[in-house]
Amino acid sequence: MSSVVLAHQKPDLSARLRDALQVAFIALVLGIPMIGLSTADVGNVLQVRTHWGSLAVFVLVVFFGRLLLRPWIQHLRLRGQQRSARQQAAGGSTSAQVLTLIGWAMLGVSVVLPVVFFDNRYVVDVATTVLIYVMLGWGLNVVVGLAGLLDLGYVAFYAVGAYSYAILSTQFGWTFWEALPLAGGLAAAFGLLLGWPTLRLRGDYLAIVTLGFGEIIRLILVNWTEFSGGPNGITSIPRPTLFGLPFKADGEPGEATFASFFGLEFVPEQRVVFLYYLILALALLTNLFVSRLRRLPVGRAWEAMREDEIACQAMGMNVTNVKLSAFALGAMLGGFAGVFFAARQGFISPESFVFSESAMILAIVVLGGMGSQTGVVFASLVLVLLPEIGRDFAEYRMLMFGTAMILIMVWKPGGLLSQRQPTVLASRITVRKGAST
Repeated sequence: MSSVVLAHQKPDLSARLRDALQVAFIALVLGIPMIGLSTADVGNVLQVRTHWGSLAVFVLVVFFGRLLLRPWIQHLRLRGQQRSARQQAAGGSTSAQVLTLIGWAMLGVSVVLPVVFFDNRYVVDVATTVLIYVMLGWGLNVVVGLAGLLDLGYVAFYAVGAYSYAILSTQFGWTFWEALPLAGGLAAAFGLLLGWPTLRLRGDYLAIVTLGFGEIIRLILVNWTEFSGGPNGITSIPRPTLFGLPFKADGEPGEATFASFFGLEFVPEQRVVFLYYLILALALLTNLFVSRLRRLPVGRAWEAMREDEIACQAMGMNVTNVKLSAFALGAMLGGFAGVFFAARQGFISPESFVFSESAMILAIVVLGGMGSQTGVVFASLVLVLLPEIGRDFAEYRMLMFGTAMILIMVWKPGGLLSQRQPTVLASRITVRKGAST
């Protein structure tokens, strides 16, 4: 049966040639400014040099590569579809068990990583950045992956949380733990503020409105100098403490520090490791919170609305409240991540909350697989570690980043770990299997 389907899907030679020519033409158009032309300073005169030979080789490689690899790509795609169909028919129990084992293994590595790399601050800092994006991805996954609402301005809630803590700590003397719940509540309020006027919008129209909301927040932070410090930002943001024990060499008179309380010699790595474990705890709580919400009525309502909003309205579901709850809870999680970001950096400015950050977080959710918690972790690792690996190739970092995204979307259009099966359906299948055995 599979061979028959493959034979029907296999294009003839003329179709393959036409497809390869189209791809080669696109490569030619993109290659002219990138490969065919370059500038050089000759005697203080800027001259344009051509490299038509290199461009021709590039186009030929793309043409023959597409011509030869297309049948193989289609064959692998068909095998993947058949494998997914077999797993869905079997209830997906095997893949779920594998993902569970991978999740526990990654948790174990995350716990011991600062101990193994205690003297390597760079590794711990990069891992902390990965966890920040994991937490942001899980927060946006509520809005995009579960509720099916395209949000291009998620960085606005990230900024609200960061500036809330920065202002509360520097001007009112609030500690990290005191400001954390209030900053999350303020971010949730902004989520409701965004969600209310967008209740009637869907798809691209909703994306445009959320994009505008994110830009409005950024421009307010840039221009409202008395409130946010304007382009100069806010400095001297206090770092979080461990039950009131600061991580510094010498405390105030009569004040105990972390090192002095435990009788240790102070080293800067203690604060770095503490911040890592703090964001790890916040990320794990976020994962637990979202996973529990998926099994509650509100989580089932999100997934039902994602699949068919009109059917939900016909069944009497209050779609307004469902959308608002998704925006509010997703914004709250983004606000928590913003609080940690401000506390970790000690300085924030509007330049940290530009549209590219929203695009990065959305790419993590889409590439990881909308609705998949484990997929967000894998996508965060790919998108955060790839630029770090390519630091020696600074000129090609964005090219490597874009190439990786294109390859992932070609090979896995549903994401690294796509998960569109409703949670309630998956739980029922598991229960039935257990009852039958």
